[in-house]
Amino acid sequence: MADPKEDPGLEQAQPETAATEAAAEALSDELDLLRQERDDYKDRFMRALAEAENARKRSDKARREAEQYGGSRLARDMLPIYDNMKRALDAVTDDQRAASAALLEGIELTMRELVNVFRKHGVEVVSPQLGDRFDPQMHEAMFEAPVPGTRAGEIIQVAAEGFMLHDRLLRPAQVGVSSMPAS
Repeated sequence: MADPKEDPGLEQAQPETAATEAAAEALSDELDLLRQERDDYKDRFMRALAEAENARKRSDKARREAEQYGGSRLARDMLPIYDNMKRALDAVTDDQRAASAALLEGIELTMRELVNVFRKHGVEVVSPQLGDRFDPQMHEAMFEAPVPGTRAGEIIQVAAEGFMLHDRLLRPAQVGVSSMPAS
């Protein structure tokens, strides 16, 4: 290696190399900072994009639920009308049926139309039968009684039918349940 005292060009080359190296290091540091900033912006962008997609999905779900279940309060308010018309039809005797055939036909037609409107809007009648098993998800036990010839948990009386709105229970069927002990 040459002695810097003998070669004056070498003395100047070293400070230039040090300055170049310092500038390169400064550029490298700045590049690292820019890369970090870019990565931060990319991460924020991806998070904002994901949040926007989640918000869109939530609003779509809320819109679908509003379409399906938005009328539940109105439907629930209509249930006593159904119950009263059903009780009126169930209370009619054969003599009354013969004497008031036209009136009863009008009530039956109105009842059928009410059921059709319910069905059109996703409301279905839940009609348990005597002897069916009590299902706490679909039925409300109004009373228990030991009835011979039945098993515990069987429906022995239907006080009021229940209703479903699409896949949700609007009102449970009100039933009497056997409490007959196992023999």
